[in-house]
Amino acid sequence: MIRRRLPSIISVSSHFLKTKPISNPSPLLQFHSLQCSIPNNKNGSFLFQGFRAYTLLSLNDLRDNVPRKQKTRKGRGIGSGKGKTAGRGHKGQKARGNGKLGFEGGQTPMRRRLPKRGFKNPFSLTFQPVGLGKIVKLINAGKIDSHELITMKTLKDAGAVGKQIEDGVRLMGRGAEQIKWPIHLEVSRVTVRAKEAVEAAGGSVRRVHYNKLGLRALLKPEWFEKKGRLLPKPARPPPKLKDKVDSIGRLPAPTKPIPFFTEEEPAASPV
Repeated sequence: MIRRRLPSIISVSSHFLKTKPISNPSPLLQFHSLQCSIPNNKNGSFLFQGFRAYTLLSLNDLRDNVPRKQKTRKGRGIGSGKGKTAGRGHKGQKARGNGKLGFEGGQTPMRRRLPKRGFKNPFSLTFQPVGLGKIVKLINAGKIDSHELITMKTLKDAGAVGKQIEDGVRLMGRGAEQIKWPIHLEVSRVTVRAKEAVEAAGGSVRRVHYNKLGLRALLKPEWFEKKGRLLPKPARPPPKLKDKVDSIGRLPAPTKPIPFFTEEEPAASPV
């Protein structure tokens, strides 16, 4: 493009003109100062001709962003090399249409030749872990009140666990040595070390059961209010999970713990 512009811009022979470039204010606009090499007849000085400007962009040079290789147009005549049969050949199943995905002509397909490995347990539960040390830091920061019952909703609101809780929360023993005062918690699962550390400080940990709907009602009760629905009733644990929980989860989120009673100390019945 520059080569086409230069002959039309510099029309005088280079023997008589000398160009000096000046700093360009724009990459598309360039200036050159022209000086005549022939001295003046009177005082012998050079004649200053002035500035000449030219641009590297013009309307007849504008074009679309055309790709280097055009897309092959099939079935547009034999001159293109992909006409008539469009590269499919003559007759047959592959020439007439698309076959079934994975079909190999009648032989045993690959998906049936390979053996199966493993399985996915539809009854598996995923619990989000949280350590005692993290709970202690939140209590010291004032985000959790240790005098009230600490539920899974309390841990979620305080940021101890993530927002995506699938089946509940598992209490871990990380930072168990930091527990110096009694706290009361209600979680889905608890490790032996965490339970011993909390009970040694005078607190308690209760394993409660919530199904999918009950867990949503515990963590997001405002969702039911927005839909105009009542909170669901707490669900009983299935027979296989009765030994892994202590009680049924309460709705809405409780604020006071339920005391544990042993066989030696039964609950006092009203007279």
